[in-house]
Amino acid sequence: MDLTLFMYLIPSLIMFGCGVYGFITRKNMIAIMISLELMLNSVDINFVVFNRYLFPGQLEGMFFSLFAIAIAAAETALAIAIIINVFRIAKNVDIKQITKLKF
Repeated sequence: MDLTLFMYLIPSLIMFGCGVYGFITRKNMIAIMISLELMLNSVDINFVVFNRYLFPGQLEGMFFSLFAIAIAAAETALAIAIIINVFRIAKNVDIKQITKLKF
């Protein structure tokens, strides 16, 4: 394998690990959403890197990345709308407090 491939995959792996750690350990819904976006961005980097490495003359990885960025933007807008509505009801965006709304 090429050394430049690893130069792009190592930061992507670190980004994904930080995203998973933040997703598991955070209690604030906004911080959880930011961690999820960090994981999605690392996957987008992997799309582009593997496209360049496996199929250098084609652009499928770039198109998948653009599509994933568009989906992530829509997901973020929807999640922020849900978080704002939950905040209006509960006056808090802590995950432990939100689970009490069920009962």
